[in-house]
Amino acid sequence: MQVAKRSTPIQMEVGAGGGEATESKTTAESTYDQIRHLASGNAVVVFTINGCCMCHVVKQLLFGLGVGPTIVELHDKAAGREIHAVLRHLAGGDTHQQQPFPAVFVGGKFLGGIETVMACHINGTLVPLLKDAGALWL
Repeated sequence: MQVAKRSTPIQMEVGAGGGEATESKTTAESTYDQIRHLASGNAVVVFTINGCCMCHVVKQLLFGLGVGPTIVELHDKAAGREIHAVLRHLAGGDTHQQQPFPAVFVGGKFLGGIETVMACHINGTLVPLLKDAGALWL
């Protein structure tokens, strides 16, 4: 069995947002483009934050399956807040029902958070998704 190379955590840097609405929108679009580029360039990308136990669970699940995801750890910086806002939007808008972390992308597409990843694992669709994305060879 071959295992995809395990990536080391990285910190994603994007430009800081400004005070103007136009500049803020441009920054959000730039942040979205950077997330999209990172997700499309890697088989599996996991966005995490420090101290998040569910982020740890998702990483351990993927490592246990033999997947080496690209892990983006966000810290309390301006760039982290911008990425957090984009991931919250992807996770279902501004509702507080769905937490944006961990945010898992598989094959360049947003899979979801802990609930979606665990549901896919339990119903048997996670491994085929990972195989299709090239993250897992069995």
